[in-house]
Amino acid sequence: MDYEEAVRQNLDIVYRAALACCKNPADAEDVVQATFEKLLRSNTVFVNDDHLRRWLVRVAVNEGRNLWKSFWRRNGSSLEELGMEPSAPEVRQPALLEEVLALPVQYRTVLHLYYYEGYSTREIAHLLHLTEANVRTRLKRGRDRLRQQLEKEELE
Repeated sequence: MDYEEAVRQNLDIVYRAALACCKNPADAEDVVQATFEKLLRSNTVFVNDDHLRRWLVRVAVNEGRNLWKSFWRRNGSSLEELGMEPSAPEVRQPALLEEVLALPVQYRTVLHLYYYEGYSTREIAHLLHLTEANVRTRLKRGRDRLRQQLEKEELE
């Protein structure tokens, strides 16, 4: 059986085993990914499908335990436990934000930090380890690309 077929056939059972260990969908997804990564790197020869399935469940349970034993898990708190939830700021023009997010990453990042988060070019340069001139150049090029995208959509 090839790797993709093994993933397709066993994804549900591995996810359920991981969810039972982690009690959190996000952590369970991390465990599933780590489990199938171990399968990909493993040189184990499986006798049959049942042997593979048992091996995957065992690895998922062990990965879940390792996650709970990790330093960060033992010494950290989730935002939910602290009663905090991250929230996105209210955006006046969500369509414009979507266009900004469609730009290449180097332009998208500086435009977002400048216009939506309110950082100065100096602060952005410090955050991204760039020169201020480079930040201003990226802002200009990003605005130009955004303008081109918006004009192109108006014509369509």
